[in-house]
Amino acid sequence: MSILASKIDVAILGATGAVGQRFIQLLENHPWFRVGEVVASDRSAGKPYGEAARWVLAGSPPADVAAMTVLPLDAQLNSPIVLSALPSDVAKTLELELAARGHVVSSNTSSHRMAADVPLLLPDLNADHVALVEVQRRNRGWSSGALVTMTNCTSVALMVAFKPLLKYGIKQANVVSMQAVSGAGYPGVASLDILDNVVPYIGGEEDKLETEPRKVLGSFNGEAIDFLDTVISAACNRVPVLDSHLVCASVGFENVPSLEQIKADWLAYQGHELARDLPSMPDPVIAYSEVADRPQPRRDRDAGAGMTTTIGRLRECNLLDVKFVALSHNTIRGAAGGAILNAELLVSRGYVQGVHVGEAQVMG
Repeated sequence: MSILASKIDVAILGATGAVGQRFIQLLENHPWFRVGEVVASDRSAGKPYGEAARWVLAGSPPADVAAMTVLPLDAQLNSPIVLSALPSDVAKTLELELAARGHVVSSNTSSHRMAADVPLLLPDLNADHVALVEVQRRNRGWSSGALVTMTNCTSVALMVAFKPLLKYGIKQANVVSMQAVSGAGYPGVASLDILDNVVPYIGGEEDKLETEPRKVLGSFNGEAIDFLDTVISAACNRVPVLDSHLVCASVGFENVPSLEQIKADWLAYQGHELARDLPSMPDPVIAYSEVADRPQPRRDRDAGAGMTTTIGRLRECNLLDVKFVALSHNTIRGAAGGAILNAELLVSRGYVQGVHVGEAQVMG
């Protein structure tokens, strides 16, 4: 992994929210990046971050960040990299404005995920899709700015499980999700709705789970993404779990592999070669549990510092070919950690102006 000669300043949009806080937590000792600016709504702007943010994670915000003055959404930012945890309605315009001004924006929001020239990245799976930035810059007249997005947090475990198996031809999949309450942000779901209950509807989630994997697992043809030719049917449910999303998947293949072949492919998967040396790269990408009742959110969500996907219960399926359970941490792997990994990829591939990556160091 490269080291820094000087760390790169990063601005956090939506810094006081749950994902914004996770960004700050994960960046505290990051080898490449440091928090340079914190940005939030008018309600928080002008206050010290430690006063403006109701910290909902373990511990406290880093002292240097707590002392920072929160900037308004219309502030002129100095940081070359912007990590966005904005609400979708705000992100829809502001992220584009910042990219047009020359900032490299790595977004966790859904506003631009399916735009034809916006890379939808999970670098361990599709790091080569970052080259779509060149098409984006040409299309939009941006000389140095860029916008890339993180996927929906529920899709992550499914896509990671699928990636090593694409060679067998995934024809169709039926997926049922069990999604943590932290996925709804803070304060999230009312306690009287979720305690002693399961809510079998999360607005917009099923469409994302059925569509985004086809873009992420598709191929870049030099000008656009050719979507993966598969059909996914999804049912999404909110469950009384704090963190991590779990999916139960049944999958049909063109060429059906054995269960042992599938396990071997999962365990051998090292991630995309362009991403293997990035600081936040999952290690391992996939963990497989032979324990009959795993993965479980409370016991498996922190694997690989929250970046590893844990899979278990692989078995034959009476309707399709095989079925399994997969789990990933929704606010780390599926949100802040994933967006940081995307920013690292952009730096490593030379898309951040003035930053050079050599064999031994990142020069800022």
